[in-house]
Amino acid sequence: MSHTYPVADYLTRVRNAQKAGKRWVDIPSSNFKKSLSLILRKEGFIKDIIAVDDGVQGILRLYLKYMDGNGVIEGIECVSTPGRRIYCSAKKVPRVKNGLGIAIISTSSGVKTDKEARKQNLGGEIICRVW
Repeated sequence: MSHTYPVADYLTRVRNAQKAGKRWVDIPSSNFKKSLSLILRKEGFIKDIIAVDDGVQGILRLYLKYMDGNGVIEGIECVSTPGRRIYCSAKKVPRVKNGLGIAIISTSSGVKTDKEARKQNLGGEIICRVW
């Protein structure tokens, strides 16, 4: 199948770039990926994001973050896939690594972390987990 799941592609690029010790990784831009990136930056998993104009759809350049030579992101994995969407109610928003990691959830009022979704009493589609 030639069509890839953009979120899985995004997570894989971040995971591989960090394993390879790269300073940054370029990802084809979309509003959804921008939202994911802003959450990763806010939660301290990446250093920064810049938008690079490539004359097509644009590129998000994520600057990765390292501590003592190790990537800050220990694990990053897809939860929902196009063939298997995983949803949670506001009461069942998952915790990742006892609150040390985050779950990113697509809610009716935008993309949120598990903590934000819990605070705002929102459920939604569980996109991925990061720790």
